[in-house]
Amino acid sequence: MKNFILLSSLAIVASFSPPTVGPYVTRNPLRAATDMPPPVEKPNYKNTGKSIDEVFSNNQKWIDSKESVDPNYFNALGSVHKPKYLWIGCADARVPANEIMGLDAGDVFVLRNVANMVTGTDFNVMSALQYAVTALEVPHIIVCGHYDCGGVRASIENRDHTPPLENWLRSIRDVYRLHSSELNAIKDPEMRHRRLVELNVIEQCINLFKTGVVQRKRVETFRSDEFSITQPRIHAVVFDPATGKLVPLKVDFRQYIDELHDIYDLYAIEDETKVDAANKEALSSLKKGEQPHLPGDIDADVGVGKRNRWKFWKK
Repeated sequence: MKNFILLSSLAIVASFSPPTVGPYVTRNPLRAATDMPPPVEKPNYKNTGKSIDEVFSNNQKWIDSKESVDPNYFNALGSVHKPKYLWIGCADARVPANEIMGLDAGDVFVLRNVANMVTGTDFNVMSALQYAVTALEVPHIIVCGHYDCGGVRASIENRDHTPPLENWLRSIRDVYRLHSSELNAIKDPEMRHRRLVELNVIEQCINLFKTGVVQRKRVETFRSDEFSITQPRIHAVVFDPATGKLVPLKVDFRQYIDELHDIYDLYAIEDETKVDAANKEALSSLKKGEQPHLPGDIDADVGVGKRNRWKFWKK
């Protein structure tokens, strides 16, 4: 019996042991294995002790490098917080937002989680979104996924990852369900994974359009003479760690408008009331025989009425 228990224990340990490093096979199907450098051995952090002295040493080097170029760098950084972008990305350590975009500290308001999700029930996501849009007034929101995403890979596995991770991954499974016909037609597992990464990014962008905070800001900027284009603009991009490329996805979000507005338009009643009042005022000021051009008209430059209330999505 003791021998049986010992053998069973060894079998369990073996089943969870990491695989040995063998011939390199790239996960990027667009690149041949011969084009890739040999794999770098995974760092061993087991015996590094309790110290993180290198973090503070590197921090001082960074300070010195910045001040050598611009002595006033940190005075400026400490006085103004006005980022141009809200970045919603994956928590994967290989996707550092500022670095891959070539931007500096202060340029990007960053929100990261597993698989770059925009979930309406997540207070962390929604509060960061509200702050970025209403307080910081970022003109651009970037949703960035990446190939070889562990969260997306885990969502395809038919096993329970246990809460809370399983609850989180279920939203990615929902993306697969919405696009199952397209995804199931892709025979290569790696290409299917890459396509699910892209579709997940697109669905998270659509989730942004559904939120009241984004709709409200787009209505306000649509009406304002200060803005030549409706904001915030929402961008879908994917990062490839195997090449370093940040690739914009070609998505025309206007194609989703017809299926979105009947359910998700949160300001339709308010807008129609304002447009109706503007229409009455315009009609009352018409001269006899003059053709009316009302704010609710489909080609009008003002108003977001019943017939064109989603024009602010397209501007």
